[in-house]
Amino acid sequence: MKKLILVTSPPASGKTYIAKKLAEALRHVVYLDKDTLIKLSKQIFVVAGEEYNRSSDFFNENIRDYEYETIVEIAMEALNYDDIVLINAPFTKEIRDLNYIKKLKVALKDKNASLVIIWVETSIEVTRQRMIERNSDRDTWKLANWNEYVTGINFDVPIALDDPCIKDDLLIFQNSSEEEFEGSLTKTIDILEESSGRK
Repeated sequence: MKKLILVTSPPASGKTYIAKKLAEALRHVVYLDKDTLIKLSKQIFVVAGEEYNRSSDFFNENIRDYEYETIVEIAMEALNYDDIVLINAPFTKEIRDLNYIKKLKVALKDKNASLVIIWVETSIEVTRQRMIERNSDRDTWKLANWNEYVTGINFDVPIALDDPCIKDDLLIFQNSSEEEFEGSLTKTIDILEESSGRK
């Protein structure tokens, strides 16, 4: 069975590095990163005469959901041509919305594909440090208003997505240290390869 893998977590948890390492290790993978769309989104701010702020009401009302719809549509199309599509994106709102997940699973069934959510679990302190280190303009407001930002982010594992009967519907990738990363990478690859019938 084909797979759509969502590598998700709050920003700066290490999603991109992990998603790329998984894509390198697995076979027949299309790798997609929602951040690829940021260049287009920035232009919307320019045209609208709005300050660039991905935490603003303007972004949430006019851009955010369209980025997600676009990257998922590209992924669904890619599943026509390869076995695994992996999306690197926070999916902050979507993975807490069981109705959204249900609809996505129904759409995937038509592609003979299943949904795998990999939740990157990283401590809040480590997340803040990584955000400082990556020095990106998308994080300017977040770091300047850290307490306000962090109270609006849910760092809890989305356990409502876990079906005990399905081994790979929700995988927890612990990533607060190098040791956690190495152990989680090996375990996650083993589970994905086994569920794909490649072991």
